[in-house]
Amino acid sequence: MKRLLAVSPSLGSRRPRRVGLLGGSFNPAHGGHLHISRLALQRLNLDEIWWLVSPQNPLKPVRGMAPFAERLASAVATIGDPRIKATGIETKLGTRYTADTIDELRRRFPRTRFVWIMGADNLVQIRRWERWRDIFRAVPIAIFARPSYCLMGLSALAARRFARFRVPSGRARDLADLTPPAWAFFPSRLDARSATQIRSRRAVGVATTAGT
Repeated sequence: MKRLLAVSPSLGSRRPRRVGLLGGSFNPAHGGHLHISRLALQRLNLDEIWWLVSPQNPLKPVRGMAPFAERLASAVATIGDPRIKATGIETKLGTRYTADTIDELRRRFPRTRFVWIMGADNLVQIRRWERWRDIFRAVPIAIFARPSYCLMGLSALAARRFARFRVPSGRARDLADLTPPAWAFFPSRLDARSATQIRSRRAVGVATTAGT
């Protein structure tokens, strides 16, 4: 079990640890991931954030995906905050889908209060995820604003389906302690950085260098 994550919840703690889970390909990790993680630490009163670097996102093509070890290394190099941990725990758990990963983490860390963290762009397309309704029923979910996705996210199928479980802003700080389904939307300073943009700039730079 010690090999699964460098830092595990303290078994001697009186209060269950509150841990945010931020999943993704991190292809590569960048300041946008760090921005949403720091917001979550502050607004959700979390103890830690775990970046779950996916071996291979089932909804993303293999082509253009950097090797797992490279993506995990980019996540580690980006963080610079002891409260945020980059982990390849899904490779140890043998899980492919988010719902399965959450089930395993809850089983292995029964005293930890997990919160799933994602941007409004994922609220738009979470209906394509395997067992997406089970994710809402398994852990509280914190959704942070992303450029051009806020209105679409809040009118998407998942938001409508679980509308009555949306937590008002006054209770959102205690989201980790609420019984799911429970989700909250956090308006915030929009951060336009994305892995797609970074890869595009890198590709342009390589092409320019090759042409000189």
